[in-house]
Parts: sequence; structure tokens; C-alpha cells
Amino acid sequence: MRRPEALESYTWPASNEALASRVGLRASDMIRFDGNVPAAPPASARPAALARALADVNEYDRSRHEPLRRAIAAYHGRSVDEVAIGAGSDEFIVLLARVFAEGATVATVPATSYSMYRYAAIMAGATLIEDPQRADLVFVCRPNNPTGELPDIPNVPGQLVIDEAYADYAGVSALERIDEGAIVLRTFSKAFGLAGARVGYALAAPGTIDVIASRQAPLSVSTLSAAVALAALATPPDVTAQIAERERLAEALRSLGLKPTPSYTNFLYVPMENPSELVERLLPYGVVTRAFAGGWRVSVRDEVDDDILLAALRAELVGGEGPSLQVRHRRATAETIMKVRLRPRGEGRVLVVTGEGFYDHMLTQLAFHAGMDLRLEGVGDLETGDHHTVEDMFRAVGEALDRALGDRRGIARYGEARVPMDEALAHAVVDLSGRPVAEIHIEPDPGMATHALESFVQTARITLHVSASGRNAHHVAEAAFKAVGRALHEALEPGGTLIRSTKGSL
Repeated sequence: MRRPEALESYTWPASNEALASRVGLRASDMIRFDGNVPAAPPASARPAALARALADVNEYDRSRHEPLRRAIAAYHGRSVDEVAIGAGSDEFIVLLARVFAEGATVATVPATSYSMYRYAAIMAGATLIEDPQRADLVFVCRPNNPTGELPDIPNVPGQLVIDEAYADYAGVSALERIDEGAIVLRTFSKAFGLAGARVGYALAAPGTIDVIASRQAPLSVSTLSAAVALAALATPPDVTAQIAERERLAEALRSLGLKPTPSYTNFLYVPMENPSELVERLLPYGVVTRAFAGGWRVSVRDEVDDDILLAALRAELVGGEGPSLQVRHRRATAETIMKVRLRPRGEGRVLVVTGEGFYDHMLTQLAFHAGMDLRLEGVGDLETGDHHTVEDMFRAVGEALDRALGDRRGIARYGEARVPMDEALAHAVVDLSGRPVAEIHIEPDPGMATHALESFVQTARITLHVSASGRNAHHVAEAAFKAVGRALHEALEPGGTLIRSTKGSL
């Protein structure tokens, strides 16, 4: 028997841990601008979406994930027998190369396109050719990765596969070509924000779907991944904000002398010589981008992350300060997921979005008056009440602050503030002590104010005394959170290089 040899295969970029160790950062400091995925998962991606699937995880799904296939069909206005699901669209790229081009020919449109087409051809023993009119199998990447362009779809004699991984950002689709024999590929990895779930799907005529499904491994998509994808389809993505951010980022890149090409995707491509040099120069800032043979590609995330990228670019290309330190922290429990980005001494730029309106507002007041830059995006089981969401949002911010403070060196340590709010008055005193002690008296308490501050104290490892009273519970709570913020602002002020303790540590 002849032993098989390893083939040239797709190579993943290095992990956060590997990259961080190279440049002396923590893995959590690395921001991935190289994966073309959103900055955060969808609100539907929380443990509750998996509860039913986890309860039956000992069983096989015997319907070939029919609920998900029906939901996909309804989403596109097609029939369920025109849908096959797989482990990302990559499963279909490899499978289709073996079905339609084993030992034959493959072409891509454009010629410079997603590298997986080439690796699929290699696995199928196929030959890559440049002329799509002579190929047995033609992949059209529309919009194209890595260039972001929107190519025309040719009429070809071979099997046509239209890869629409980024179609949500272009606002166009070629689903009508299914009726002409084309196969359309889609994925939950990009606009839906479920790259880790590995769910993709093929849309084609029923007979073609039968051919595809007959060659798939049984249930290549797990029941857990199918559950998350089904939940995501209930609230389809709105990419309007990311498209606007793409245009803002493109203009900012142009102001730095770079020339991104027009993009119909969630990334920007900048033709340049030696892009690998720029990739390496950005790594010490925790900014991970990607180089290709003819250019540099950067994912569009959100304004917070993109501003860090721009500050790093500005420092490297035109001179000036790089981005200041930001703590990135994620807290996930069975009930909630909280994503925090925090700069304790910032400019009061705050966004808190968890769906718990009143305490989103309270945390916003605390962070703003503390002078923090805070972005907290979270989701919780609000259908069961506000307790878990409120507790975990404050615990998550406390954990991030504790990490940011480190050994508490170089800060004033103590802070005090009095804040009136109409008839209410609040007094707060804080010690960034490293010891979690909470003495909170809020009267009347609107429900969770005392517990929210206690949760913050526990994970931030600070000592906090608060007394607040008045007639209106809203006014009393708001005065208390503002007072805590202003006391924190005073305690966070720079104070030399010492740890403010005669012991030498806190």
C-alpha cells in the first residue's frame, strides 16, 4: 500500500496567545482585524438558545435539522428541498470540487479570490485554470474576498457555484440563478456573527441538493450549532451600522495616505507593496491585520475597535501617539453574556446596551462621571426578570476595572463626592483598596440599586460607602450612581508612581 502524502492545505493565522507572546501583550489585548467577522456575536447567541439542544445532546437529530432548513428556506423565499446545511460554506466548497471537478478543471471569478477554492481543487486532484469558459467547475466569489469587489457572473458551460458569504453587505443576491442550475453558498459566519458555530448552507435545485446531501457526512452540523443558527434567523442581522462604519473607516484610511478599493463587504482592501511589513508594525499595538500578495486587508469592526486601528496606523505612518491602553473583558454565565471595553481614565465616552433600560442608564451615569471610556454590550435572560442581567453587567465592569487597576500603583486611591438630584442627596466615599467592602444605604431603593453596587464592589475589589436618600426612588438611585462615579474619578487621578499604602502593596 502506498502511503498518502500531506497536501498543501489552508493555514489559519496564529492564535491570540501566540501573537501576544511575540509582542509582550496579553491574549485579550489582541484585536482581530483579519477574520472579517463582526465585533460582537448577535444578541440571540446566549445560553438560553442552547437549553433545549443541551437537554437532548445525548441524542442524534433525526430530521436532518429540518427546522433550520425550513427557516433558511423561508428567509430566502425558497422551498425546503432547495436547502442543504453543512459545517460552514467551506464544507460545500470541498465537497463540490470532489463532485464536479475530481481530476478535472476549476476556475475562479475573479482570478484572485478566496484561497479555499484552490485548496479544494488540490484535494479533488483538479487543475486550476484561468479561463472559466473551459472549466468543469467555476467558483464566483461575490462579493469577492480579499478584494471586496462585486464581480459580474459569467455564463459558463461548467457547474456554476456563487459564493455569497458577504452578500448581506452588498445588498444583492443571485438566487435567481438557481433556476438556471447554479448553486449558491451562504454562511452564518459573517453578517450573522456565528463564525465559531460553523454553519453554512447551499441553495440549489432539488435534484442538485439531493446529489450534495448524498455525499455529505451524516449530521456534519451539531445540534448546538443548529440551535444557535435557528435563533439567529429569528432576528436577521441589520448591517446598516457596519456599512456606515465601513465608509467612515475608508475615509479615515484615505486621510492617512492609504487607498482602499471600493468594498461591498465588511472589510477593506488596500493595494500596496510589502503589506507584511505593515502587519508586523501594527502587532505591538494589539492590532492583527492580514497581508496578501498584492495588498493589505482589514476587517471593519465598530468605531471603538476601528479607532484603535486608526490610532496605531497614525502612529506608524505619520507619527504621534498610539492608542492608549484599553481593558477588554468578556463575562459569560448560563444566564448572560457581557462584553466590556474599558479605559478607566478616558473622556467619558460611554455606551451601555443590555436591554435593561434603567440600569443601563445608571451604569452610564457612573462611568460618565468617573471619566471612563466604557462600552458594554450584553444580553441576559430578561424574560425571567432583571436580576441576572443587572448583577452580571456590574460584575463584568468591576472585573474589567480590577484588571485595569493592577497593583493600584500611581493613583490617588481615595475619592469622595456629594451629588444632589432634585430632592435627593447622595454621598459616596471610595478606596481602591484591593479589598471588597460595601456599605450601601439607598432609601428608597428602586429595586436593584444596592445589589448592583455591591456586585461592582465585589469584583472591582474596592471599598465603597454610599448613603443616598430622598422621596423619588429614581432620583435617589441616580444621585447615588453619579456620586460613586465622581468619587471614582477622584480616586483614579494620577498620583506619582507609588502604591498609596505604607505597606507598599494593597
